[in-house]
Amino acid sequence: MEYEVVIGLEFHAQLSTQSKIFCECSTAFGAEPNSQVCPVCMGLPGVLPVLNKKVVENAIMTGFALNCETARRCKFDRKNYFYPDLPKNYQISQYDDPLAKNGFIDILVNGSARRIGITRVHMEEDAGKLVHSEDGPESYVDFNRTGVPLLEIVTEPDIRTPEEAYATAVTLKGILEYLDVSDCNMEEGSLRCDANISVRPKGATDLGVKTEVKNMNSFKAVQKALEYEAKRQQKVLAEGGVIVQETRLWDADRGVTRSMRGKEEAHDYRYFPEPDLIPLIIDDAWIEEITARLPELPAHRKERLQEEYGIPEYDADVLTASKHIADFFERAARSYTDAKTVGNWIMGELQRYLNQENIDIRECKITPERLVELLRLIDDGTISGKIAKDVFADMFKTGESPTAIVESKGLVQIADESELLSIVEKVIEDNPGPVADFLGGNERTFGFLMGQVMKASKGKANPKIVSKLLRERLKEK
Repeated sequence: MEYEVVIGLEFHAQLSTQSKIFCECSTAFGAEPNSQVCPVCMGLPGVLPVLNKKVVENAIMTGFALNCETARRCKFDRKNYFYPDLPKNYQISQYDDPLAKNGFIDILVNGSARRIGITRVHMEEDAGKLVHSEDGPESYVDFNRTGVPLLEIVTEPDIRTPEEAYATAVTLKGILEYLDVSDCNMEEGSLRCDANISVRPKGATDLGVKTEVKNMNSFKAVQKALEYEAKRQQKVLAEGGVIVQETRLWDADRGVTRSMRGKEEAHDYRYFPEPDLIPLIIDDAWIEEITARLPELPAHRKERLQEEYGIPEYDADVLTASKHIADFFERAARSYTDAKTVGNWIMGELQRYLNQENIDIRECKITPERLVELLRLIDDGTISGKIAKDVFADMFKTGESPTAIVESKGLVQIADESELLSIVEKVIEDNPGPVADFLGGNERTFGFLMGQVMKASKGKANPKIVSKLLRERLKEK
């Protein structure tokens, strides 16, 4: 039997506010445990929450960017459950009256556009964090995150492949970054993604029994976890088994999901309206004021970069996925004549090193101006493209200017014809077989001979001059 995969994603994005959602405690990351708490976020008797206006504005802006309907009236609810990192034994969230709903985002997968529905966007507070001891059975609780403002963003079950799930996550992250409502740092927990997945016979309309997959610390992990879980569910059904509704954890080391607990239904949380917060009324004037501050979003920027810089759609799509990479590209492209070349270096060498070191482009020591300086050294013949890659590696490590690196390491390209001619003649003399093959009509051996000249010159020879000299000398044979 053929099966269809059905996926819905749930995102929790920490909003970029200086204080928590219902108190004045700092949201800064990395502080000493339990140093950013107060009676309000600790839920001590007699305290009252006060809603952070900036949280609401960021939420309204996000809902608008996700093409949602913004509620003119919404309320907060208590989500009741017991866990050691939840000091009040309930979480202030939104249940049946979310801030925004019925939106969508458009994704691009393998050149095909797909529209993914957004079910809801709502505000809530985060819980604390359990820290498990490595030396014993103890666990410690850090309440610094308690009360940190979150946006929960839930998609419709419109996603049909793990690849589409990855594209949805990347697209949403890009929108949040462009809005500057969240730094989306997954390593610090600023953006978390859970996935609901089920399978059903191809052509069926009823949804299958779903599992929720957690513990995924990157979007690639989301894709891999869903690929595994889809195969696992199909195998269970093919063998006559049944899917159990449960929460499963992604084990990245083993490449499998494993059962964590049975999945709670909404009624298990005993939601009821938060009695300490009045309903939130949002008028048209406030919405207009907030949406007037909307920045250029990824889809619009992609179109503009194609038009303004003449780059292909694929390049524009990759470069605009991250606001900070798009900013880097534009700063470089404004001062260099060939935007396509700038894009190639960013998508190639720069992205490779960023991935290798697992850092954000904002942490990179190479500036757009230094990249342009490197490209100009290639253009004026000071260095070859091959040497430029070695220089780029040094730039990435040290942040030094390419000119300084070239001078200090003596990497200036050899353009002197007499010096290069002696290298060419030596290569011809040392490689009679390939020379005979070339003279016999095998053009491919020319590349081999070129490579030998470049190797003998330690990559410093000017390739254009070498090609000319090599062909001239071979013709004389």
